[in-house]
Amino acid sequence: MPRRRRDSHAGFTLVEVLVALAIVAVALLAALRVAGQATNTTVDLRARLFALWVAENRLAEHRARGQWMPTGKQSGTQRQGGIEFAWREEVILTPNPAFRRVEVFVFDTPAEGRTLAHLVGFVVNPPGGS
Repeated sequence: MPRRRRDSHAGFTLVEVLVALAIVAVALLAALRVAGQATNTTVDLRARLFALWVAENRLAEHRARGQWMPTGKQSGTQRQGGIEFAWREEVILTPNPAFRRVEVFVFDTPAEGRTLAHLVGFVVNPPGGS
């Protein structure tokens, strides 16, 4: 009876296994990095959404009060979604004396570091106002 030769390709060598593990590790690290970036993006979008709401609230408050705003700058803070935002408003004259332009800037820190939202609106001089 003839002897059968042992097949030399019956399994994987240690080098092949290590190369496969290295490829899997690189792929998993890339997926983890993408997931981390998606998380950071989500947090940033959430902060920008809340900052936009702060700016919209400032303009809505001026319109609801119906007060004629003096030109100049004012600033303050407002809490939205559990986050404290700093805001700055600039009231500017327009060519039409019945309107004032209001620019609202919302920042992530009281030191006005990074602008998260910038909204422009107009207020109207109420009838009989000065």
